[in-house]
Amino acid sequence: MISEHAVVDPSAKIGANVEVGPFTYIGPNVEIGDDCWIGSHVVIKGPAKIGKGNKFFQFSSIGEECQDKKYKGEDTWVEIGDNNIFRECCTVHRGTTQDQSLTKIGSENLFMAYTHVAHDCVVGNHVILANNASIAGHVTVDDWAILGGMTGVHQFVHIGAHAFTAGCSLVLQDVPPFVMVSGQSAAPRAINTEGLKRRHYSKEAIMAIRRAYKTLYRSGLTSAEALPQLREMALQHPEVAQMADFVEQSSRGIVR
Repeated sequence: MISEHAVVDPSAKIGANVEVGPFTYIGPNVEIGDDCWIGSHVVIKGPAKIGKGNKFFQFSSIGEECQDKKYKGEDTWVEIGDNNIFRECCTVHRGTTQDQSLTKIGSENLFMAYTHVAHDCVVGNHVILANNASIAGHVTVDDWAILGGMTGVHQFVHIGAHAFTAGCSLVLQDVPPFVMVSGQSAAPRAINTEGLKRRHYSKEAIMAIRRAYKTLYRSGLTSAEALPQLREMALQHPEVAQMADFVEQSSRGIVR
């Protein structure tokens, strides 16, 4: 059902069983999948492709031009998967031609009130951004990561899978998988044990991740020096391989 007070561009493609509230604007070159709920006073601009079952609360703004001075009006995109929730005043900006021209969000994510996803970001699945968390341009956030309220993430930072940032953290370097950080600037504190338990990681896997964390952060070794030991642990515990691969591939360097 589309409210008579909504404005929907004729070129927009609206799927089946989509509800659009009053005073919402859906612009040209927007594709919205089945079973989406779009509340009142929402703005969705294109080019944008949005999957099924997403919910957009009032005053969220999706697909707006990015806040990058290099942007000159090129056709760039937002792509959103399925079953995401965008709460009040959440903003998601399109990409830039200096990257892949795409801001991409996966599925089953929760973006709480006043969160911001900047241009060229890549957000995986089952991610949570708590109230007022913001990620700058070109940031990657992997599956199951949680960003606490008021977290700020510097451009080009990579947040690993199952990582956790405490409220008001300022993240200036990459956060490896499974690691909890806090502070300004953010520093490693422990592994995300409770999150791993909730996701049914075995006791053995959690213990292996904890040993890998201690090797990386508590042994006095540099990241390069710790890597051979992580690789050896990974032979028996593939979860550690995930951490080792991340550290080896980090371009900004990991939090310390």
